[in-house]
Formats: sequence, structure tokens, C-alpha cells
Amino acid sequence: MKISRETLHQLIENKLYKAGLKREHAAIVADVLVYADARGIHSHGAVRVEYYAERISKGGTNREPTFRIENTGPCTAILHADNAAGQVAAKMGMEHAIEIAKKNGVAVVGISRMGHSGAISYFVRQAARESLIGLSICQSDPMVVPFGGADIYYGTNPLAFAAPGEGDDIITFDMATTVQAWGKVLDARSRNESIPESWAVDKNGAPTHDPFAVNALLPAAGPKGYGLMMMIDILSGILLGLPFGRQVSSMYEDLHAGRNLGQLHLVINPAFFSSCELFRKHISQTMQELNSVKPAPGFKQVYYPGQDQDIKQKNADMNGIDIVDDIYQYLISDALYLKSYETKNPFAQ
Repeated sequence: MKISRETLHQLIENKLYKAGLKREHAAIVADVLVYADARGIHSHGAVRVEYYAERISKGGTNREPTFRIENTGPCTAILHADNAAGQVAAKMGMEHAIEIAKKNGVAVVGISRMGHSGAISYFVRQAARESLIGLSICQSDPMVVPFGGADIYYGTNPLAFAAPGEGDDIITFDMATTVQAWGKVLDARSRNESIPESWAVDKNGAPTHDPFAVNALLPAAGPKGYGLMMMIDILSGILLGLPFGRQVSSMYEDLHAGRNLGQLHLVINPAFFSSCELFRKHISQTMQELNSVKPAPGFKQVYYPGQDQDIKQKNADMNGIDIVDDIYQYLISDALYLKSYETKNPFAQ
């Protein structure tokens, strides 16, 4: 079914507010979830609300966080997030990084002790809208077998990048370092769909098409994705003095406790390196030139990274957002959550 962005936003905001978040925090989380659904990233959209509501109601997301910004140098800072909702902390951290980069040319801001922040391309696009380059990385709970390994160690550890072009042009790249994000498995479950066997393995280590049989995810491009997730865990976990590797808290265990996750934002001001106008012109030129590349057999057009999501977002703005009926029925119900996620951890050690 399709519903408007405004309706979906209000339903999500109301549910999270009822679970215990401040109204302004619930609105920010709803912004990020609706952004994800509008761009077709359903793995990080409304499918997450029920889990968030359970964790909030049980105290695992701090409903009254005390934020503290520690400026550690001219271009560096740490936002101590007190296990606030991840979207709220990541947005605040990016706002501070933007402020630093506008003044000093570059900013590196770590966010310490936060919750799950969702689709992190939302935050790098904050920077791009201010004519800045944004890069963000964050750690995740262990659910991936290292290349050549049989036991899980790292999380899906995503990264996102955005750069501004001319006018409203923004080129955006967002990826998990696994073949697919765990949320894609959740989305397949919600739609009763199978998954490609290249995504994950079952409890016996065999590839599986069944999203309900998934016991571990696989790194993207084998050793390359494995190396990237290691790098991200170091920069968003170890660098900030936070739990890392197998120590990172599970999304689905102990919903009464904060997750203590880390995220790192890097923001670059193009004006400190070249002409900002020329930079933006060349970004738009890159987007146009990629579109003009001759397509391979079986393809109608070459898209620049993130263009498919741009198209989906424009369509959603005009025609509404696709949402699974079960999720819609939950959102309009009076229940904080219909099922407990605390008992559903396929990655428990």
C-alpha cells in the first residue's frame, strides 16, 4: 500500500513519542526513517519502528539524554551522546562537524555511546546541503563471518558519502560492508520473500535463500568488504575508546541497556582546496557524464551512485511511499509493540 510522507512521518513520530521519546527526538528519528523508505531503503525505514519502540520503552534508549560536546582540537570533537536515539546523536554530531568545517576547512567528529542511527546517508546529505563533502562510518553488532571464517566477528559496519553539485544536485553513496545489510533480511521477512544465497549463511554455514534461517551475513567482495569493516570498526569504535569487534552490543539482546555504539563524521570544505563553485560544477558534470556512458547489454542506462534512490524519492514525493500492510497496521494500532524483539537474536553467541 502507499501512504504520504506526511502521514507516515506522523504515525512513526506518534509511536516513538508514545514509547517515551521526547517529541522533538521522535520527530528526528521519524525524519530519518521516512527518508529511508522514500528512497527505497526499506531495510532502514518503518520496519525498524517496532524494535525501536520496544527498546525505548524498556530504557535501552535514553529518553532524557545529556549531550556533551568535547572540542579536542581546532578540527576535532567528540559528542558524548549518553545513549540517546542514534538518529538524534548523529544529526547533532553532523551539525557540529559542519560548523567546524565551515570555519576551519575540515572536521572530524566522533559520536560516543549512541543508539542505532539508521540510514547514515541522511547525515552526509546534511553536509552536502551546506556545500560541504560528508563522509560517515559507524560500527554495528557482530553478525558477519570474516572472510574465510566460520564464526561471526564484525557488524555490517556501513559507510556513506555525499558531495554537492550545482543547484540541488547531490551525489550520494551509502553501503553496508556486507553483501547486504541485515535490514534487507528484515525487509524480506516482513514481505515473506526469499533472499539471494550470496547474502548469508545458515547455522551450518551453508548459503540460504530463507531469511528466517539466516545465522550470519557475508562480507561484500570477500576480503575487500572484510578489510573495510575492520577499518570502520577501528575508526568508529577503538578510536573512541568504545567496545569493538565481538564486544559490540547486540541489537536484540538486553533491550534495557544502552548500546554504547560509535560513529565518526568527516566533513571537508571544498573552498579550502579549490573553488567551491568549480567543485560543484564538476560534481554535476560527473553525474551527467556517468549518465552518458554507453550501457552494457541488459541495461537501459548507466546511473551515477545513488541515482536510483533519487528517482524513488521523487516518485515517493509525488505518489506516496510503499509500506507493508503489517507495518501499517502496527503503526495505527495502540500497541507499543506487538512482538518482542528481545527473544529474536539469530546472532547470539
